[in-house]
Amino acid sequence: MGNCITREAALELLRKYNKEEFHLLHALTVEGVMRWYANDLGYGDEADYWAAIGLLHDIDFELYPDEHCKKAPELLAEGGVDEAMIRSVCSHGYGLCSDIKPEHLMEKVLFASDELTGLIGAAALMRPSKSVQDMELKSLKKKYKDKKFAAGCSREVIAQGAEILGWELDTLLEKTLEAMRSCEAGVAAELESIK
Repeated sequence: MGNCITREAALELLRKYNKEEFHLLHALTVEGVMRWYANDLGYGDEADYWAAIGLLHDIDFELYPDEHCKKAPELLAEGGVDEAMIRSVCSHGYGLCSDIKPEHLMEKVLFASDELTGLIGAAALMRPSKSVQDMELKSLKKKYKDKKFAAGCSREVIAQGAEILGWELDTLLEKTLEAMRSCEAGVAAELESIK
């Protein structure tokens, strides 16, 4: 693990390159999910680090979608982010826009959960509650199997992520759903405050 950028500095850096609510929501959600996973998997002492990687993972996507994971190192380095964090951020695009393979458990979790948070978020919007709080694994699996639903969320990447972690797909779906439940209210409140 490298040195961790402060939460305030990471958020400031994110907001320098991301203005759209959708991108901010995704960044804050992945931050919360990564923090939950760090604690759940026994890396609680690294939770701030895991969360910072989650917050910054798509830093270049809004302004430079065609250079995703290629522009990030430059933007992050200018913001004072160290090489280890930059490597971890770029590893989430492995096979799509990056040749940096996820190696640390944290990188594998980011790779596996990034696309999945988008799918779960889209599924939540279809619910009367507009929330993940009352979503069950069964209904999430139904949405996952429907290739037309949230078609931009790659099922191949999600399945590959579960495989990289050595988990059953259901385990990844269930854990990520639980992680999103844990941070949903906080993410919504923070998004309101920074809009």
